[in-house]
Amino acid sequence: MIGEVIMEMIIPKLMATIVDDGVTAGNMDVIYSVGAKMLVAAIIGLLVGILGAMFGSHAATGFARNLRRGMFRNIQTFSFANIDKYSTAGLVTRMTTDVTNIQNAYQMLLRMAIRAPASMIVALIMSFTINAQLASVYLVAVVLLGCALMYIMVHATNYFTGAFRKYDDLNESVQENVSAIRVVKAYVREKFEGEKFRKASENVRQLLMRAELILAWNAPLMTLAVYSCILIISWLGARLIVLSGATSFTTGDLMSMLSYCMNILMSLMMLSMVFVMITMSAASAKRVAEVLDEKSDLTNGENPVTEVKDGAVKFNNVSFAYKKDGEKALENINLDIKSGETVGVIGGTGSAKSSLVQLLPRLYDVTEGSVEVGGVDVRKYDLETLRNSVAMVLQKNELFSGTIAENLRWGNPHATDAEIEEACKQACADEFIERFPDKYETYIEQGGTNVSGGQKQRLCIARALLKKPKILILDDSTSAVDTATDAKIRHSFAEKIPGTTVFIIAQRISSVENADHVLVLDNGRISGYDTPENLLKTNAIYQEVYNNQTKGSGDFDEKGGEA
Repeated sequence: MIGEVIMEMIIPKLMATIVDDGVTAGNMDVIYSVGAKMLVAAIIGLLVGILGAMFGSHAATGFARNLRRGMFRNIQTFSFANIDKYSTAGLVTRMTTDVTNIQNAYQMLLRMAIRAPASMIVALIMSFTINAQLASVYLVAVVLLGCALMYIMVHATNYFTGAFRKYDDLNESVQENVSAIRVVKAYVREKFEGEKFRKASENVRQLLMRAELILAWNAPLMTLAVYSCILIISWLGARLIVLSGATSFTTGDLMSMLSYCMNILMSLMMLSMVFVMITMSAASAKRVAEVLDEKSDLTNGENPVTEVKDGAVKFNNVSFAYKKDGEKALENINLDIKSGETVGVIGGTGSAKSSLVQLLPRLYDVTEGSVEVGGVDVRKYDLETLRNSVAMVLQKNELFSGTIAENLRWGNPHATDAEIEEACKQACADEFIERFPDKYETYIEQGGTNVSGGQKQRLCIARALLKKPKILILDDSTSAVDTATDAKIRHSFAEKIPGTTVFIIAQRISSVENADHVLVLDNGRISGYDTPENLLKTNAIYQEVYNNQTKGSGDFDEKGGEA
């Protein structure tokens, strides 16, 4: 950029020489020689300008890539508690719009923040070497225009900052509409969703429009300053030429001064745009920095344990709250579960069943007490080791775009075809996979939209089984499966993975009635923990749910909540 500026500043000076020593004097040799120098300067300026633009583009796009990569990698390390701080739409906005704003500002900084000051300083110096009195006009114009542009910049950037915050609402509206498009169409809510999106986009439009209306004053102010300087310089310069007889100030000098006038004032305008871009991107930079600086609250301690002995689980006076000083989701949980046992977990909605099992793979850390797996506090394990030993089939099943085999290999990337088929048999997924024309190469759409809820659940169970875990957690993961298939899956577990500790969270009594023990949760506390037979005799909640479901009413929340 500096090389380009130097070449641009040399050309007006050479032009003055051509006019004074060549055109006015009628000397063609001077015109040819100085013209050749101007051509060389122009070519050098073009080449270094191209190199500057190329290197600047590489740097800016590489910087944006590094920001996105850094954010994505850091997000992968987040615990659930970290993820809860950000909305999905907010993270998407940070990785797209915010990074783009930073990239544009960075590229402008590389080009304009060096070019504009250098151009203005060199042009001022060259102007003062020609005529200091006339050059002082530029200083006055620079000060006045600088104050006006600073006023514009401050007021415009306030609106830009507000607009970028509104992008989160805009992206959230789009995300919700696309992900829930089937529900939207089923309830004929297209107009409602359209109105919601219109309001979000209108908020962004209004803020950006106000900012752009303020920035629009840049052009007329710049034009006013340029033409005012041209008029003043032309008037004063012409008087100097006439009064001095073109001795102290020549026509070529006047042409150079006018060229430098444009360079100085355009440089000032470029600087104003640089400051606007910096201020615009400052809000984006803060949002990106929040994600980059966020550190997972779940980290490995010193010398972490790298082997899980077995699937024995122990809860020691465990209490848990999602937020610090917030309401406790679990309180005073004490359990001692032997390796290989099957434990059923039942309770009404909001009784913290999922919260309980999420403490095992350390998706969250306990607030009080401790959770042990294999006789060791989970906080002492290497996180990767622990989570490879605990397989979870979450309440909300997720499949990814790709073939069935590719989805199943999420559980074990090195699984053989035979191992995949065996896991599918245990999860009773082979029954429907074999009916597909492409069998295990059948393509699954994003989110598993081309398979039924029950099929999706069985594929997720098979995926978990491929991990060959010490602990298997089924979080209401057979709710879409018929009772007969549910029984087959449980029977398969008892036969095929007898050494694995299994947690079955369920609403149906039939899903847990053959478990070794059943845990009954009520508002985050243990209401009962015993064999199904004993609970049927001693626990009022279990009794009522059992009686209602065996009589045909299967709604746990409605009936069990009254007990």
